[in-house]
Amino acid sequence: MELIDTHQHLMYRDQLGYSWANEFPPIDKGNFTLENYKELTKGFDIKGTLFMETGVDDSDYKKEAKFIKSIMDQPDSNMKGLILSIRPEEETGFDEWLEETIAMNVVGYRRILHVMPDELSQTTVFRNNVKKIGAAGKPFDICYLPTQLKIAAEFAKECDQMDLVLNHCGVPPIASGEIDEWGKDIKSLSELSNVTCKLSGLMAYCAPGTSSYETIKPYVDHALECFGPDRMVWGSDYPVVNAAKGIQEWLKVTNQILGNLSSDEATKIASANAERIYNI
Repeated sequence: MELIDTHQHLMYRDQLGYSWANEFPPIDKGNFTLENYKELTKGFDIKGTLFMETGVDDSDYKKEAKFIKSIMDQPDSNMKGLILSIRPEEETGFDEWLEETIAMNVVGYRRILHVMPDELSQTTVFRNNVKKIGAAGKPFDICYLPTQLKIAAEFAKECDQMDLVLNHCGVPPIASGEIDEWGKDIKSLSELSNVTCKLSGLMAYCAPGTSSYETIKPYVDHALECFGPDRMVWGSDYPVVNAAKGIQEWLKVTNQILGNLSSDEATKIASANAERIYNI
């Protein structure tokens, strides 16, 4: 099954700062480069990747965009587009950065919200700026904690004329085994037709040493039941997936998940939905 990876992080510590990862083993040291990614995924059918902004230090997010763009432009990068960091909460400079990055042919944007105050995405400035992203024909990836999914639903209702992509299936609390509250909130989000669910990140949310298809299956099954194959995309979350057993385990589990679906359903999640939403 050909996959489009809609959540490929790359880390170049000699170029950029990643303070959030400095105390997050096993990615607290060293680089995680395109070459590393390609070596680890050799033998798996990665049709193409979308770089996902990596939460670099605030002073570096524009530098990251330009640096990774230079990598994407190299022959044989297999990178089909960039999902870049943007600051919708800022009244000054937002429009200029949006225009500059659109000229770079970016495919989408993200503002990490699960480490920010709940109020950030509730402000009029934030929401109006995100709507500008939608008006430009670009999707916006949203990353909320399970305790913030009701806020995510409010936000999605306000930005109902554009595509929103919920990262990591809403970050389910797999390690604790809790599923009911997350499940209810995922069901509510799925009732909003502008929200797509990203099948990614789940292995890192398992308790240490427990990541497996069986461990995440109840959460995957619920997300599939709610969103259906027409509104799901796939991502590796490399190298954060190293918090479990790495990208190769996740690729094998992905094949198990998709293998339980029809060929048409599997293709939608693996690549077709991503091609449509990110206009690849």
